[in-house]
Amino acid sequence: MACDYDVLVVGGGPAGALAARTAAQGGLRVLLVDKKSELGTPVQCSGALSAGALDDCDVPADPEFIAEPVFGFLTYSNSGEPSRLDYRAFGRREPLGYVVDRKRFDRYLTRLAAAAGAEVWLKARVVGLARAAGAITAQIERFTDRCAVSARVVVGADGIMSQVGVMAGLRVAAPLGDIASCLQYVVENVETCGLLEIVTGHAHAPGGYAWVFPKGHGMAEVGLGVARDRTDRDARWWLERLMSDSFMAPRFRHARIAEVQGGGVPLSAALKQMVADNVILIGDAARHVNPITGGGIHMAMRDGRLVGAFLTEHLAVTSDCSRQALRSCQARWQAQLGRTHAELYRLRRDIFRSPDPAQQDRALFETLGHYFHPDSKYRKV
Repeated sequence: MACDYDVLVVGGGPAGALAARTAAQGGLRVLLVDKKSELGTPVQCSGALSAGALDDCDVPADPEFIAEPVFGFLTYSNSGEPSRLDYRAFGRREPLGYVVDRKRFDRYLTRLAAAAGAEVWLKARVVGLARAAGAITAQIERFTDRCAVSARVVVGADGIMSQVGVMAGLRVAAPLGDIASCLQYVVENVETCGLLEIVTGHAHAPGGYAWVFPKGHGMAEVGLGVARDRTDRDARWWLERLMSDSFMAPRFRHARIAEVQGGGVPLSAALKQMVADNVILIGDAARHVNPITGGGIHMAMRDGRLVGAFLTEHLAVTSDCSRQALRSCQARWQAQLGRTHAELYRLRRDIFRSPDPAQQDRALFETLGHYFHPDSKYRKV
């Protein structure tokens, strides 16, 4: 069966954009579609990522999307005890990472994909998938029109509630206790110090943590994530409590909210099956989010690179895109990223398995306080 494209990528976030770019660089015919009219919206994460993440994925650190460079971490215990890790104290002068503007960042990555040869459609929603003769056809609503697009493989990079996964028959729903409900305010009039500040403790963010990240131009991101099975209050209640009735409250006395952002983040084990016939899921759709930090950008970008490279190699030698044939993609992910992801999930599970909230607080503080330390095996430099 002749196909319109080799690869149809659904979702224009970091995972989808890197998959499209890498596959197009490999000479494949790629179509990237996204249901939104503006990439990166609505913003659902803080946009913090390491400089190493950009290096890993051959993305230049461009001022176009960098909101603020960061040089380390400041982690607070439940009582407000700080643990500072400023890499400038170790002689590092280059930024350890960045807080990026997600709208500009996603647009930048998609532009790289287009420059590599991928075709990009915005305001285009996949509403149906059908497999026949070894290929797959997607029904796509684009603006007010509907069309059919055939491809050899569909890459689902369409987020935590992946409709591609649902249509492919994959079990994408995560356990309620493994979903963090996240909310953040972008605020003015809050001082920052070039560090990512993290607040641990059941009293501030049950099952998760709170943060204060520098945003540049005198702005800051103040947010938190809470586990939905550990509180009957919503994320907004906890965030406003943090800002008005915690040891951090004096910093927010003159804060003015400029923007409200939020969404759900999977802190679960990775999908047992990320592939189906002619379908591969990546990024949040495959639950590939760091279970300890909740960070998903780096893993999404690495997912995209890995799958784009896999498809370049795979489609060059075979037309077999059955689930069985695509399992080698999952095996590659497991070897490169899966073991670490599983280890981090076990670590999170062990922290919150304790029935004693105080013990949970201590364990999370110690874990996050050491997570980015120079002698941590998870360090970012």
